[in-house]
Amino acid sequence: MRIWQRLLREPQTLLLRRALFQIHLWVGIAAGLYIAVISLSGSILVYRNEIYRAFSPVPRLVQDAGVPLSTKDLEQAVRRTFHDARVVVVEPGPTPNHAADATIERDGERTRRLVHPSTGADLGPTLPLGYRVSAWFLDLHDNLLGGPAGRRVNGFGALTLLALSATGLIIWWPGTSRWKRSVLVDVRANWKRLNWNLHSALGLWFFAFILMWSLTGIYLSLPEQVSALLDYIEPVNEANPVERLVDRVQYWLAYLHFGRLGGRGIPGCGRGLCDSITKATWAAFGLVPVLMAVTGLVMWWNRVAGPAARRWLTLRARRRLRSQSSAGSTATTIR
Repeated sequence: MRIWQRLLREPQTLLLRRALFQIHLWVGIAAGLYIAVISLSGSILVYRNEIYRAFSPVPRLVQDAGVPLSTKDLEQAVRRTFHDARVVVVEPGPTPNHAADATIERDGERTRRLVHPSTGADLGPTLPLGYRVSAWFLDLHDNLLGGPAGRRVNGFGALTLLALSATGLIIWWPGTSRWKRSVLVDVRANWKRLNWNLHSALGLWFFAFILMWSLTGIYLSLPEQVSALLDYIEPVNEANPVERLVDRVQYWLAYLHFGRLGGRGIPGCGRGLCDSITKATWAAFGLVPVLMAVTGLVMWWNRVAGPAARRWLTLRARRRLRSQSSAGSTATTIR
């Protein structure tokens, strides 16, 4: 039987498939936590604009504001209040009764604080907690809280997800006689088989979304490299600089990642119901990689870590018994 025939009928017998399974397993374990964090934060950030609007800062009135200081005097008062930080700018409020907004810098990190217009006293953060948490999630998802270096790491993480998608699709194929059973989850199976079926079925049914997120993630994390590759595929025609196919591809790569499709030129998909449905779909489906990371971890425990732990415990118990037996023999000899 030729290799392609074995691949179609009995893929489990191929050494290549077994090697890909090991690659998929160990790469998945190494990147599982990363994928879960990125997927969960991505599901939240589908509604980033709505969250920002809900928690956007509003001007704050100050009781007994008194006579406001001039901008210069207020800056001096703020410097005394935040003596351990550099005051970048102080912006008075829209009226004398509103708190002023001060931007300060500590250890290279800038923050905004509300200050009393008459004394320069600290009145708390300018940005509400919900706004700051949303910004933290965005920085985590885009840059892993590490700036440009973190964004580049995200690009390699997206490449890892692409590799997992490709190897997972090959591993999923069970052969021509069994493929129908691998499409569904057998809820009557034992928990180990159920975990396997769930991981396999989720990977198949949501393959297109996972592939899309990996490709769009690569573009958003490594835009210059991807743009250079697309320019190589379809070079710019200086004599006729019209929109290219790769330009449209780049446009959609940016919006597909977070499901912001409403009003993007899709017939019948405006900023109303269609936009809400796509966002809800992206947010819900974004949790699938989290489930796959969990089921993959359970699979690794069942196949590798669990048996290794049991062997170690058994070996330790045997050594303890031998030690106790040797100690008993020594005591008998002494008596």
